[in-house]
Amino acid sequence: MDNIFWSNIFRSGDSELQTIARLWQQTPLFDDIPERQIELLCGKMHLRRFEEGETVFKQGDQGAGAILVLEGGVRIMADKTELARLESGDFFGEIALAAPERRTADAIATRASRLVYMLRQDLEEWIEYQPRLGARFLLNLSAALAQRLFEANRRLATQQ
Repeated sequence: MDNIFWSNIFRSGDSELQTIARLWQQTPLFDDIPERQIELLCGKMHLRRFEEGETVFKQGDQGAGAILVLEGGVRIMADKTELARLESGDFFGEIALAAPERRTADAIATRASRLVYMLRQDLEEWIEYQPRLGARFLLNLSAALAQRLFEANRRLATQQ
């Protein structure tokens, strides 16, 4: 039985899988990782649809992985402050790939959206299978998290 909210993108056809792999490849998380390996990992990812105004997750929810905006848009909010507006090709929630922490903000669909979930468990399995590439991915993830922290610090410094 098909679930209208969740689907395995591997069964969606090659063109969608390739589109998702290409979008992930354009993010800093996949710098220096071969396209074929990105496609293998993308084959384990899950696609979910959200309607405009629907909550993707709430601050305090347990994080399970990173999310890529395939179509649509997402607003990231913390304590009634908008932190970001994300569009196709943007990703968020990557802290959950590094540590099993709770979400630090709310994510709300700004219009009908299709989001791709990279779950930590699937990433860990891929890292076991491809440890060298996994190490490269984790370095990329560290750099992306450091960049976000740097940007947050810069914003805080300019507010004072």
